[in-house]
Amino acid sequence: MDRKDVRRRQFQVVFHLSDTCCIYAHRTGEAPATILISVSKRRFKRAVKRNRVKRQIREVYRKNKLQLLDDLQSRGQRLAIAFIYLSDELVATAELEEKMKIALSRISEKLSS
Repeated sequence: MDRKDVRRRQFQVVFHLSDTCCIYAHRTGEAPATILISVSKRRFKRAVKRNRVKRQIREVYRKNKLQLLDDLQSRGQRLAIAFIYLSDELVATAELEEKMKIALSRISEKLSS
């Protein structure tokens, strides 16, 4: 089994939302949903900006995760989600929130099918 096969089997859902962020999700055996947030040092040299983006993503996820968690618990499934920020520019929290809602609804739809 080569590296590409392992990568394909590990990730169940991949969403590329414009050029702002990319989301990977796969099933895991821990909490109903765990998240990983990655902001590249190549995109933002200053830690202050990287931390701001991570705070925004955490807050937006916290506000919108209830529907996904309910779906996971009703099915008895668990999920690990990685949010990878791809943009070189800072984005308003409202814009991130809209994209997060879309992403979480797509994940829920993919899990139900």
